[in-house]
Amino acid sequence: MIKNWFKNIGPGPLVAAAFIGPGTVTVCTLAGVHFGYALLWAMVLSIAATVVLQEMSARLGLVSQKGLSEIIRSEIKHPVLKILAVGLILLAIVVGNAAYEAGNITGGVLGLETIMGNPTVVVAGFTVKGLNLLIGFIAFVLLYLGSYKVIERALVALVLLMSFAFLVTTIITKPSLTDIFKSIVLSKMPKGSILTIMALIGTTVVPYNLFLHASLVKEKWHHISDLKLVKRDTRVAIVFGGIVSMCVVISAASINTQHVANVADLALGLEPLFGSFAKYFLAIGLFSAGITSAITAPLAAAFVATGCLGWSTSMADKKFKAVWMVILILGIVFSSLGVKPIEVIKFAQIANGILLPLIAGFLIWVVNKSSVLGIYKNNVVQNIAAFLILLISILLSLVTLNNVLNLKLI
Repeated sequence: MIKNWFKNIGPGPLVAAAFIGPGTVTVCTLAGVHFGYALLWAMVLSIAATVVLQEMSARLGLVSQKGLSEIIRSEIKHPVLKILAVGLILLAIVVGNAAYEAGNITGGVLGLETIMGNPTVVVAGFTVKGLNLLIGFIAFVLLYLGSYKVIERALVALVLLMSFAFLVTTIITKPSLTDIFKSIVLSKMPKGSILTIMALIGTTVVPYNLFLHASLVKEKWHHISDLKLVKRDTRVAIVFGGIVSMCVVISAASINTQHVANVADLALGLEPLFGSFAKYFLAIGLFSAGITSAITAPLAAAFVATGCLGWSTSMADKKFKAVWMVILILGIVFSSLGVKPIEVIKFAQIANGILLPLIAGFLIWVVNKSSVLGIYKNNVVQNIAAFLILLISILLSLVTLNNVLNLKLI
């Protein structure tokens, strides 16, 4: 039975691995440190929204056997609108993922640095960190193999490792189950928590995951009869990924200090209270979160770029490999040399803030088209849930733009 279960695991864990990156872990850490369990309800909301959107994306990939960017290119008929849509997607996803890749690699390194040093080498006046190169190399090898099965197995193993690490850390801190349940059921918005709430939703409902999921589903499954497996894989993986994120919030809530900037600080803060085991498990979790995102971000960028430009979306294609290589190499360079591409990351935040409701809106439109999905298009219940999420994504965009550009909209 267990062997059959593993055989039917699909892209779901890869999507979960993509949204549980160092950024998500850091946001969850800060939410727990500053607000305790109070914002767990926001995590539940974001998990539900992610399940709805990712299920639509996965269904689209299975039925059409195309990636989302390919469908955007073919379904938008107006030439000007098509150029605008494709251009914005390429800038937001490809350029944005290049900026975030440095953060993914750095996050993985932070986990290792918590329990071991990071040897450095001086090259042409620049200090190059060895662990950054190691993580980049591991990601490069797995991606270069160009096999979906190899990447899937590697990421599933890393996701299981990450999940085990964060779950054990939570158990070690002995949380109050009653307080956790109350925080999930009773929605509270403590003073100054609005941006953290939006960040929790924004780090879970990720635009590039919608592209990644549709593309990976068509790599894994090819028949309509697999739709049941696709839906189960999506729901189980996203919910489990959400629980892992909640574990980070719960663990962070046990720290009686406000001086925690990321999960590496949390790992060090847990050590005097709960022993070195907590530190080690958190460090392993952060390392796994970093390396999984370091693999999925370039992969998503490659699917988006090739789909938008009409190139082959085969993972073995030279152009496909060229795209992810550029993204990965930029991430390695930025993280190894300590370069912080602040302006590029700021642009990525703005572009993704604009992109999320546009992509969510397009996804809702296309999954209601009989010409694309036939009898597998959205039903009334699915559309009600989808439009509620669209409203949330619009609010999220306004908050993101307000935060980045200081527009004082809220």
